[in-house]
Amino acid sequence: MIVSDPGKAFGHCQCGGVVIEIGYPAFWAWHDHSPASRLAHGAAYATYVGSWRKKFRVARGAGLIARYEDKAAGTTRAFCKRCGTPLYYERKRSRHMVNVPRALFAGRTGRHPLYHAHIEEMPDWAYAGGNLAPLKGYPGYVRERAPRRKTPPR
Repeated sequence: MIVSDPGKAFGHCQCGGVVIEIGYPAFWAWHDHSPASRLAHGAAYATYVGSWRKKFRVARGAGLIARYEDKAAGTTRAFCKRCGTPLYYERKRSRHMVNVPRALFAGRTGRHPLYHAHIEEMPDWAYAGGNLAPLKGYPGYVRERAPRRKTPPR
């Protein structure tokens, strides 16, 4: 069990085998729409918090971490061997920073994701903030409403 510390934020993988610790507040937070993050997370985009390397630590489960290095991109991504959760990624060109998926943290990280990286690469099927309505017969689900048609002037 992790003890609460106001100067740190703790996150973990789905199975709980790996626990990540970063300094609080995180350096920054953003949504990454790049194809690499889309594929690594299996989602339209990934939201990350950035931490100084010196304020980042694997608090538990280092032996459960596997790494994938993309030499062409100069990045290394880490994930849990047991449950497959993406844990962090590093860039050779930013050796002092470690980027951690925001979803690993149940609590606050001290930064709200205000930035979008690679927004021009956002897929056309990604939700972009359309009008939502409850889906009849399916509690907890919503659907995008069709845009309202403007009646042409007579």
